[in-house]
Amino acid sequence: MLRRLLPLLILAVGVAAFLWLRATRPESPSVTPEERRWRVETLAATLAPQAPVLPLYGEITAPDMLTVTAPLAGRIAERPVREGQRVARGERLVALDDADVTPPLQQAEAEVADREAQVENERVRHESDREALARERELVDNARRQLERTRSLRARNLASQSDLDAARNELARARVTVAARERAVAEHPARLRALEANLTRARAALAAARRDAERSRVDAPFDGIVTRIRVAPGDQVAARSELLSIYPERGLELRARIPQRHQGELLEALSRGERLVATDEQGARLVLTGLAGEGDPAGTEAIFRLEEGGEGLRPGSLAAVSLKRPRVPDSLAVPYSALYGNEALYLMDEASRMQRLTVTRHGDVVRDGERWALVSGEALADGDRVILTHLPNAMQGLLVQSVGDERAASDDQAASDGEDDSGANAERVERAGDIDGGVDGGAGYEETAS
Repeated sequence: MLRRLLPLLILAVGVAAFLWLRATRPESPSVTPEERRWRVETLAATLAPQAPVLPLYGEITAPDMLTVTAPLAGRIAERPVREGQRVARGERLVALDDADVTPPLQQAEAEVADREAQVENERVRHESDREALARERELVDNARRQLERTRSLRARNLASQSDLDAARNELARARVTVAARERAVAEHPARLRALEANLTRARAALAAARRDAERSRVDAPFDGIVTRIRVAPGDQVAARSELLSIYPERGLELRARIPQRHQGELLEALSRGERLVATDEQGARLVLTGLAGEGDPAGTEAIFRLEEGGEGLRPGSLAAVSLKRPRVPDSLAVPYSALYGNEALYLMDEASRMQRLTVTRHGDVVRDGERWALVSGEALADGDRVILTHLPNAMQGLLVQSVGDERAASDDQAASDGEDDSGANAERVERAGDIDGGVDGGAGYEETAS
């Protein structure tokens, strides 16, 4: 009988123990689900007029570069400069040999002297012809009177027929001489003009020879840099052949292509008298002076004049510059991570939720060596907290937590924890004092009682 009841007793004890454990188990606290907060970085908006930058790439040119050519054929006697040398105004660049320059000059001077002598000779000849013409006309009159006398004598049979013919021939010869002399006198203005024209031509040749003689020795017309040297001392050069080139140090320009969409605002800014400055990484400053007269579908070249720096720039080299465009009022610079689709960003409202804001992107600005986007919007105001962290699940109303707010809360919690710890320590010290006092009091009481 006991063997039969023992299993049932054990089962009943186990069930009772299970029910007692279940009834006395601790109740677990209820879990309330909380919405996740996404940690983000924010920026307090401060609107101000700012100038976006436009990166440009262009070629350095020297519009005032001077190319020295040989005025005449000859040998190079001097070339004291070298490639890339900086020279001062008036410094000798190159010179031809005097043995090649002097003969053409002397020949031109001799030609002028000869033409001047011919002109003077023509004037003297003209005066002589005029005097001779007056006397030859007198001879014609005498021959005419002689012919009349001979005719009268022949009519009276006092002269022969041969005498009459001789008188006629003498008159004819006198008339021929007068006609030749009159033609010579009449041709004097034409001959004089021809000689004077030859004299003018000779004087022009002399002036050209003197000019070539002066140009055979070339000095620097300005402070500049020598380049493109083609000859060396002793070389034989032909007329009009290139010798070398020189360009002014402060006359360099940059020609960079401007996109079509930016040309209007740049031209408008120039018409208002604004100074648009471009800079490179070495600190060179270039001022926009205007746009080229011709363009193509890709854009038009802008002309920048070097104003400051640029000691390492050379014609023909490529340069990368950043042009400051006209200022945009009430604009804000933000990192590109804050933009969504280049046309929107999110703000953090008072409830720590994301609010989408449509903005207009105007270009780039440089902040601490990095390029940020310059934006503006009608609803953007000072003090707005712009979310800088780019969230892939960004949406309207998403709950976020600013990293700065989280740090501040952590600091406050640490301070409060420090205060609690100090209070607990003080309480523990006070309790220890009470215990010590009680023990001491008891001991004294026992001693007194004894």
